[in-house]
Amino acid sequence: DEKLLRDIEENRVQADHISNIGAVLAFRLAEPAGIPSFFVDPVSVDEFDEVARISGIPEIPRVSLVHALNVKATARKAAAQLGRPLSEINLIVAHLGGGISICPLLKGRIIDVNNANEGGPFSPERAGSLPCSSLVKLCFSGQFTYEELKKRLVGNGGLTAYMGTHDTREVEARIQSGDEEARLIYAAMAYQIAKEIGAASTVLKGDVDGICLTGGVARSEMMVEWIRERVGFLAEVMVFPGENELESLALGALRVLRKEEESLVY
Repeated sequence: DEKLLRDIEENRVQADHISNIGAVLAFRLAEPAGIPSFFVDPVSVDEFDEVARISGIPEIPRVSLVHALNVKATARKAAAQLGRPLSEINLIVAHLGGGISICPLLKGRIIDVNNANEGGPFSPERAGSLPCSSLVKLCFSGQFTYEELKKRLVGNGGLTAYMGTHDTREVEARIQSGDEEARLIYAAMAYQIAKEIGAASTVLKGDVDGICLTGGVARSEMMVEWIRERVGFLAEVMVFPGENELESLALGALRVLRKEEESLVY
């Protein structure tokens, strides 16, 4: 609706992400043709349990910011693979891309997430959780402006900060050629991902029917195996590489047009 478009155009959004223009594009294309337009599972999807909103100080609540489009689509694929309705199973979905979202899904609902911009494992481009006191000192060190440090944490963090590249294929090539620093950093990313998956399993009280690895980094056999070694005891690990976002958008709209789901108003 008009409020949605106005909020996007005036940057009143929870995350500054290129996907925000999708709703505007859909509306601009559909309106002249007189057909409906939809946006599906945006990054601001919020299905948190109230307990998940508590951080450690009241000034900074935890917020739901998540790669919801791919997470939800992957969960549906996993449910089909398990031969059970999504509404009857519990999953942990790890979206492994430039940013990383690791989500416990309680019967299809994303009840918590690390928030790829603010916490969790480091990723190809983002710093993830950092030691709080040391971060505060860095903020006031005079080394960075606000914008520079923000970019250091989200955009130039993680693998990019350590290795000078966000391309996991390049990092793996360096590992294969004997680069021990590359192996250590890449193994640390797998370690942190696995640790976050373990934490997500406690949110579900250990009742986990499957662990799903998806996103571009899930194409890496090395990364997948390192993660599987650490979390395979929790549940079956299923791999759905790639992000498949256009397919997920189309299928979401089709579910509404076929009356399998009802659309919601912003």
